[in-house]
Amino acid sequence: MGFKTGIIGLPNVGKSTLFNALTKSNNAQAENFPFCTIDPNVGEVPVPDNRLQKLSSMANSKEVIPAKMTFVDIAGLVEGASKGEGLGNKFLANIRECDAVAHVIRCFENENVTHVNQVLNPVSDIDIINTELLLADLESVNKRIDNHKKKSKETDVQLTSIEFLEKAKALLEEGTHVRNGSFNEEELVMKKYSQLLTSKPMLFICNVDEDSVVSGNQFSKSVEEKANSLDSKTINISVSIEQELSELTDPDELQSFLNEMGMMTAGLDKFINQGYKLLDLCTYFTVGPKETKAWTINRNTCAPEAAGKIHTDFKKGFIRAETVSYGDYVECGGWAKAKESGKLRSEGKEYIVKDGDILNFLFNK
Repeated sequence: MGFKTGIIGLPNVGKSTLFNALTKSNNAQAENFPFCTIDPNVGEVPVPDNRLQKLSSMANSKEVIPAKMTFVDIAGLVEGASKGEGLGNKFLANIRECDAVAHVIRCFENENVTHVNQVLNPVSDIDIINTELLLADLESVNKRIDNHKKKSKETDVQLTSIEFLEKAKALLEEGTHVRNGSFNEEELVMKKYSQLLTSKPMLFICNVDEDSVVSGNQFSKSVEEKANSLDSKTINISVSIEQELSELTDPDELQSFLNEMGMMTAGLDKFINQGYKLLDLCTYFTVGPKETKAWTINRNTCAPEAAGKIHTDFKKGFIRAETVSYGDYVECGGWAKAKESGKLRSEGKEYIVKDGDILNFLFNK
């Protein structure tokens, strides 16, 4: 299982066109007027991983199953959305369901594409959306605090919840996103499940012109400075290039086009790579003649939890995990020879699964 990323931004910044290109679909309506996207469009794409094909060929697997990433194209946000302007409340509710947020910012000049605020100013665009997210969270936090205080019996969990919410409120009132706050271990768990908009990791996507996709431009550089102040990352993507890439099915033709544009990888690869870093994710594999499959987990996940990604019975009846690293598996030429050479290890419940581990779980039925 992968993760869900909400694609947000002001109207007419290229969100829906980017969504269509990344998911190789035409599900999202992309027109030159505000709010052409009303209901969120959802698309699932395979996570590119060259290790999968190598493992599959070595094991003669009948099927290759990559990890998945879900993109959600969410309606454009305008100033006042936290108070219901535009499609405000509906928009904000859709973001709450996502694991991370990708904020698309227009970083190109084009007289034929209307800017909702008439003036191209990427930093101002970021401030508009950030303000709406902060205001929406502040309203939500105040309501939750009031609801807790109305309860007659104060439990330890309730008191801890109030402490977390009060801390979040103080951050929001000073204009700081919840994800940038300092929390103890219990509060970090609450933050994770709070669904607060500003608690979610955010990646800024600079939609640049074709000539600026490699080195950026003055607009993308201003976004990068802003992102640094928010402890976030940026990537440059040219939506028009991604549209062309999405129509190419031949790998050699695609690579030739990338070389021609001076690009190392397609925007989707950059997007997913940064997404994994944002959410601190990694991948392990199960390999066999039936299938080779990639599984996405959080870093520092223990073996039983990783086993539970496959099936809850694997976690409940966990005995141990047989594992070998991707590098050792390839070097030894497969599972059997890795075992013969002593590279195959038997790990217990405390084992922390590493990126690239190939795992076989033993469990009680």
